Amino acid sequence: MAAISIRGLDDEVRERLRVRAARNGRSMEAEIREILTTAVSDAESSADLFSTLLERFGGAGGVELPIPPRSSPARSTDFPE
Repeated sequence: MAAISIRGLDDEVRERLRVRAARNGRSMEAEIREILTTAVSDAESSADLFSTLLERFGGAGGVELPIPPRSSPARSTDFPE
């Protein structure tokens, strides 16, 4: 397995990586590995937009919104001639 050193990484970027890794329950090294793997996979992916969004956000679940009854009958549209 290869090893990579990154020189000149901004302290702000390093801190954001640390926070992101902690939020995802991973070490910084594992988080960076995941970011790089995802970035390379996405570049080669030929999936359509719907599949990509479903894969990324499908686990979040949906929202059921109540549909209120109409208070007045539907009107037809008047198109200009």
